[in-house]
Amino acid sequence: MTPSASEDVDVVLPCLVDVVLPCLNEAEALPWVLSRIPPGWRALVVDNGSTDGSADLAREHGATVVHEARRGFGAACHAGLTAATAEFVCFCDCDASLDPALLVPFVREVLDGEADLVLGRRRPQGRGAWPAHARAGNLALSLMLRRRTGLRLHDLGPLRAARREALLGLDLTDRRSGYPLQMVVRAADAGWHVTEHDVPYLPRSGASKVTGTWRGTWQAVRDMSRVLAERPAVPAAATAQAQTAQAQGGPRR
Repeated sequence: MTPSASEDVDVVLPCLVDVVLPCLNEAEALPWVLSRIPPGWRALVVDNGSTDGSADLAREHGATVVHEARRGFGAACHAGLTAATAEFVCFCDCDASLDPALLVPFVREVLDGEADLVLGRRRPQGRGAWPAHARAGNLALSLMLRRRTGLRLHDLGPLRAARREALLGLDLTDRRSGYPLQMVVRAADAGWHVTEHDVPYLPRSGASKVTGTWRGTWQAVRDMSRVLAERPAVPAAATAQAQTAQAQGGPRR
């Protein structure tokens, strides 16, 4: 964890923030993840059918639990987004691979009007943090995204922040592995300013549900390729909401 991130943990921003944490059997990681939620922020743990007591454990650690019966990473993320009520919404994996405290400067960047969507570019820390097949899939998708949108991003990582109303205005429909990519694609189509910043990526707790195997990675790439093949179709509301948010946040530097 970087020094700046450590300092940001104790900073209370003048806004309400909900952190969506999609969860499927993450009891081992939950205590650490929830302990890293910045002061004053609300953790929304979206239980996606856990059988290890994750939901009860999350409640014991002060999180609000949302149940989503439909399996799928996108289904869990969107259930959290629709359950959120704060002005700003963040997303973070619930497997202890990413520190939610790192989201503080992300939210500040959106709050100040310097970006509409902020992403974390994962930088693996130690062996096994990011398997070769998962990195290869991510690289391929980043290049495909660049051709589709012009965005020069290096990662489609799950650590991200944006305004809730603007995100809802994107009318996201994918409920599988393509959800994170669809968010970026539709944000780009709506003219959003998207930025990314390096974040430490730690070895996760437990087995990955998406990219833990070559097969899982291939399925994720297939889901995301389908998203990239969609014709641009972003509701006008998404563009208008982003423009309004930018005006409220002030000029970008």
